[in-house]
Amino acid sequence: MTTKPRRFTILLVPEHVEDRGGAVAEDSAVRSAVVEATGETGASGYPRYAGHGIVADIDPGTRTVEALLVDGAELDYGLIATVTSWSP
Repeated sequence: MTTKPRRFTILLVPEHVEDRGGAVAEDSAVRSAVVEATGETGASGYPRYAGHGIVADIDPGTRTVEALLVDGAELDYGLIATVTSWSP
């Protein structure tokens, strides 16, 4: 990927939903946020994105959330963060 996306949509979804057949992450999310590039690199080495109380280091090539803070705290057990959309 030559350019890093400017923004991503992140969903926080209960972990059990990911394994349930036919479940749609968007319908099961307990929180969502649009995060925008900060221009910084996070401790993980990936670009940092922030917005709506969420700070995330995201690998723009794989669209994987590598590090995440929700309202300044680590993600609660039983929740997963997933990227559902992005804007170049």
